[in-house]
Amino acid sequence: MPVQWTVSHPTRLIVAVARGDLGLADIEEYLDDIVAKNTLAYRKIFDLTNATARLDDDALMALGARIRAYRALGEIGPLAIVATTQESYEQAHIFAALAEAERPIQIFRDLHEARRWLDDQSGEPARKA
Repeated sequence: MPVQWTVSHPTRLIVAVARGDLGLADIEEYLDDIVAKNTLAYRKIFDLTNATARLDDDALMALGARIRAYRALGEIGPLAIVATTQESYEQAHIFAALAEAERPIQIFRDLHEARRWLDDQSGEPARKA
């Protein structure tokens, strides 16, 4: 499975780690699970460090549309994306632009920086960064 994730209910945190080739269906499975578990409002870190995103423009647009549709479900928690390659970093920026939601979202090249930023988001109401 290209994406593995854990949910911490006490800390309201989801940590997702992608490995290998990452496609649209993999991300959709992850999103379906967090919605089904009613954890959309949790803080999220999505680590692409060991993944190769296989997402074309249509896939990125589909993901953006899905996230925008989730706004009707309620609060969407902050998202930190860790993207270490230039390609994944650029795709993460495109995703962030297409997935307009009332929540903070930042893209990092370092996992520890992403986690520090995400931890700072724990007490604030959701807003776009």
